[in-house]
Amino acid sequence: MTSEPGMPERVVIAHISLSLDGRVNGPSGDDDTAWVARYADASRDLLAKIPETATAVVVGRRNYESFGARWSEVLKDENADPRDRIFAEWIERVRKIVRSSTLSEEDLAWNNSRLSDPDPAAEITRLRPQQIGGDVLVLNSANIIANLLEAKEIDRLHITLCPVVLGQGQRLFEDGLPGNFWTLRESTVGESGAITLVYDKAPA
Repeated sequence: MTSEPGMPERVVIAHISLSLDGRVNGPSGDDDTAWVARYADASRDLLAKIPETATAVVVGRRNYESFGARWSEVLKDENADPRDRIFAEWIERVRKIVRSSTLSEEDLAWNNSRLSDPDPAAEITRLRPQQIGGDVLVLNSANIIANLLEAKEIDRLHITLCPVVLGQGQRLFEDGLPGNFWTLRESTVGESGAITLVYDKAPA
């Protein structure tokens, strides 16, 4: 597993779905994300490629608990999309690093899980040199991704842009983030009308 010229040996990938107005959830708060499932087709191929390079996933507590239930059900479903099964098998076995202020190590029931450093940037700084070429996926956890963007620790962005305007809710790109440039690596349009955009951070 190797990185492209100019990229760090270990690529930190942020994968997230956004509304057209840049929001990660709706007006009802953190749990107002049911709209995301409607556009899952756009990122299905992209997620199925993740196991080719990534050797760790970083998530927040809420996503850790919901993904554990969701992907375990996919593994049991013989009729699940083969691409979903590829990702489900990967996330079941891969190292899962969980940022939480309420869980203890004993609470982490999902296979191969451990707690993260409270500071996501500090965790990534430790992870980068541990395994050359093994990418790190930060999966749908907006607060962690925003923290890492502020610390300039994200190398690649996977954004599924969903054709919905939510009007209210948390934004990923709030004022105050450091300015930088990104280069389009690939894009895919799903049948639902959502667009998955992959950007690499441009060299400084």
